[in-house]
Amino acid sequence: MDIATLRDRHPDHWSRATAIRVLAMDAVQAANSGHPGMPMGMADVATVLFSRHLKFDATAPHWPDRDRFILSAGHGSMLLYALLHLTGYADMTLDQIRNFRQWGAITAGHPEYGHAAGVETTTGPLGQGIANAVGFAIAEESLRARFGSRVVDHRTWVIAGDGCLMEGISHEAIGLAGMQRLRNLIVLWDNNDISIDGRISLSDITDQRKRFAAAGWKVLSCDGHDPDDIDRALTEAKASNRPVLVDCKTHIGFGSPKKQDSAAAHGSPLGDAEIAAVRDIYGWPHAPFTIPADIKAAWEAIGLRGAADRAAWEARIAALPAARRAEFERTLSGTAPRKLAGAVRALKKDLAEKAPKVATRKASEMALAALNPVLPETLGGSADLSGSNLTKTADLSVFAPDNRKGRYIHYGIREHGMAAAMNGMALHGGIRAYGGTFLCFTDYARGAMRLSALMGLPVAYVMTHDSIGLGEDGPTHQPVEHLAICRATPNTLVFRPADAVETLEAWELALTQSNRPSVLALSRQNLPTLRTAFSARNLTAQGAYVLAEASGKPQVILIATGSEVEIAVAARATLESAGIATRVVSMPSMELFAAQPESYRRRVLPAGPVRIGIEAAVRAGGWDRWLLGERGRESKAAFIGMQGFGASAPAERLYAEFGITADAVVARAKALL
Repeated sequence: MDIATLRDRHPDHWSRATAIRVLAMDAVQAANSGHPGMPMGMADVATVLFSRHLKFDATAPHWPDRDRFILSAGHGSMLLYALLHLTGYADMTLDQIRNFRQWGAITAGHPEYGHAAGVETTTGPLGQGIANAVGFAIAEESLRARFGSRVVDHRTWVIAGDGCLMEGISHEAIGLAGMQRLRNLIVLWDNNDISIDGRISLSDITDQRKRFAAAGWKVLSCDGHDPDDIDRALTEAKASNRPVLVDCKTHIGFGSPKKQDSAAAHGSPLGDAEIAAVRDIYGWPHAPFTIPADIKAAWEAIGLRGAADRAAWEARIAALPAARRAEFERTLSGTAPRKLAGAVRALKKDLAEKAPKVATRKASEMALAALNPVLPETLGGSADLSGSNLTKTADLSVFAPDNRKGRYIHYGIREHGMAAAMNGMALHGGIRAYGGTFLCFTDYARGAMRLSALMGLPVAYVMTHDSIGLGEDGPTHQPVEHLAICRATPNTLVFRPADAVETLEAWELALTQSNRPSVLALSRQNLPTLRTAFSARNLTAQGAYVLAEASGKPQVILIATGSEVEIAVAARATLESAGIATRVVSMPSMELFAAQPESYRRRVLPAGPVRIGIEAAVRAGGWDRWLLGERGRESKAAFIGMQGFGASAPAERLYAEFGITADAVVARAKALL
């Protein structure tokens, strides 16, 4: 539908949609940075969605049963900011719109979770939003099955562009959603045929509609500038029993005489002259950032459209039995149940008494077997490595279209999609998500793992086969740099436990985090239990601690993680027998140790002794701080680990060939004394 027809047939809709368009043009122009074309093109779709279909209340942005709206095409952030301002979200003031992309403003260049109410997830890296949305929809299905549709019953709406659909993660997300038949997931495709380089035909010939249909989605289409046609498609989408793609045919930079339907409208300001021309075409005589009172009032009424639904929902919650209401509120808050501490204590006593020699991936399974029954909010899974990651415990059935009470997801070979879906579950609330793959395949999940950290989401990544200790699979599967990459990511907890007790402690910490993800790096090979004296205290929470004390004033301190702590203990025995007082420090989490008071770090790592770090990975993984800093000296420090990639051989041979042995540690210690 063209502008003249829109203005003539749908004047109220036109004025509301135009308010979005001019705010986007004005904010991008003021910032001299941004993407005006997408908001101009999708304003009609967004106006119909918010005014006729989206269940929300702008005065209660955290209402648990609201529909979720995700702008996967995050470069068009001014579409979302304009909607939040117009509908009356209290924090999205006109001053915030004026300060788009400026220091201290909540209107970041791309939507940032936690900056503004109504921003459900951080988007901008294309494809992440649509993949997060799969997790949102899974969380809704799971919680509805647990608490009932009178408590949980809402949709997840997504606006995605061509870029989102070209990113590889979209393929993983689309396939997972289709297989799971996520009926409350609706994706609105901004089909404008333009990317930064120009026409989509320069780089892609995919028939997106057939692609989605092949993955099990219902596919609809509409004229993205005809409000009645948009409404028809969205109404039909809501009646579907599977996920829906709505192909919204739009014009990027709608109404711009020189830039509509071109890449020039995509990623840079239109310019003052072009904006003036667009204002004339729109019939919008108002100054920049000026929204007439009647139009703002109409939008604010839309923002209150869900108030009655919210009030009815609150009444239903209030009528729940007290225990059920308390459990629902606890689940949404992310607070651990009281039974968790008792389950941890009981298993820890059992491990100390029986001292099993097991791989830490097996120890992880043992921990989950004890913790999953007391944490009904956990939703686990694996990227087609369940039998290797050991992430499925006996009490968990499989989450599937015919079993929404299942708490285990077979993600298939979709590491990136898995990680992004877990982010969506965490963002939705009410779910503790964990998922497994091999540590080296964090490479495939990296984009979403980074966003876990950026958004502060308590997702648990179960990363097994954590070193050359995996053996014969060889260097393609042996991670050497991956611990360094994970540790270098801000706001990420990395655990590399040495035995079953540390693994349990790591899980206790991961499952009680509120604002950061955890990576559990776990061994394939069996390791002895080193902590055989029971203590209820979580020593892993200190990041590092003295596992074996020196017989006298320490001359050597051996610092090790994971499977190499066993090597450090063996080396200590040899050094002590030679009269060299040697302390062993287990360091399961460098991040947690760095957060300890300086006085504690000084007690664990005093000045003076030789220090040797031992880890079957590269030294770049944070080691220099503990060897050279914190009162250490280069002349009295060494690192025993990997210098390059691994090789294919049994684990014992690899450790010997790469010099990661107790004998090598002893020789280096003596040389430094």
